[in-house]
Amino acid sequence: MIHGNAHIEFAGGEPKSTNNRMEITAAIRGIDETPPGSDVTVWSDSEYVIKTMTRGWKRKVNNDLWDQLDDVVASRKVSWEWVRGHSGDPMNELADTLARDEARAIRSSGGRKKANNRSDAKRSEGKAKNGGAAKRSDASPSLSHLDSAGKARMVDVGAKPDTERVAEAKGSVTMSPETFSLIREGGFDKGDVLGIARIAGVMAAKQTSNLIPLCHPLPLTQVNVDITPYRDGSGLEITSTARTRAKTGVEMEALTAVSIAALTIYDMCKSADRAMVIGDIRLTHKSGGKSGDYHAS
Repeated sequence: MIHGNAHIEFAGGEPKSTNNRMEITAAIRGIDETPPGSDVTVWSDSEYVIKTMTRGWKRKVNNDLWDQLDDVVASRKVSWEWVRGHSGDPMNELADTLARDEARAIRSSGGRKKANNRSDAKRSEGKAKNGGAAKRSDASPSLSHLDSAGKARMVDVGAKPDTERVAEAKGSVTMSPETFSLIREGGFDKGDVLGIARIAGVMAAKQTSNLIPLCHPLPLTQVNVDITPYRDGSGLEITSTARTRAKTGVEMEALTAVSIAALTIYDMCKSADRAMVIGDIRLTHKSGGKSGDYHAS
């Protein structure tokens, strides 16, 4: 469920139920978690639910649940949107994952498990009110740059506080021993390969929001790019550290610095070695912000 800036996930199930009853129950629980008077859009791959609510399909069974659904809809302005199941829609795929997880949990408990949907949702909502996405578990990640309709969007970070944030990224450029020796000895007409690559990395970090469409422009307080030769002469390791005091992190700035430094090395040395390989670009550390610290294993 998307409510304001919060992304709330909750799920549940009943043993010995039917798909149709669970589809109606999902709509009831989702709508009921919104305040009365809200404008609500329900996306579902259930034609049974959508067409019953929009085209007047006859309600031959499950009338107890249809009555509950009518009750929660009556105090809100509800729109209904059908989405095709398993079509790649990210929110539909997430809902499908949550449903499969609940089904497995019920099967593994021998049919004894019955989840309390309402209490699960309340716990998630309480976490989400302070900003950020509340998740039912780490097994159900969400994509923050997609809105509830699956369209790309820039995340609104306006309500978040400015905090100290640091990110470190690494990457490598592997090459022939001859190219490695040329770099170490300054044997390239274009100049000091490592010095220029370091400057290129710093400049790239400052341009990240212009290069990556949905990144926020950040007031960087420091960008460091270090390039260390491998002892065996097989290539170079690039390490970038970016720092800021802002509402969102600097992971992309650190990664961009490494990427452009590596590309600069390739550009300056390609006349001698077009078989160089840029690789292993990854985030190795981040700190600051609500999600806390991350250290690559």
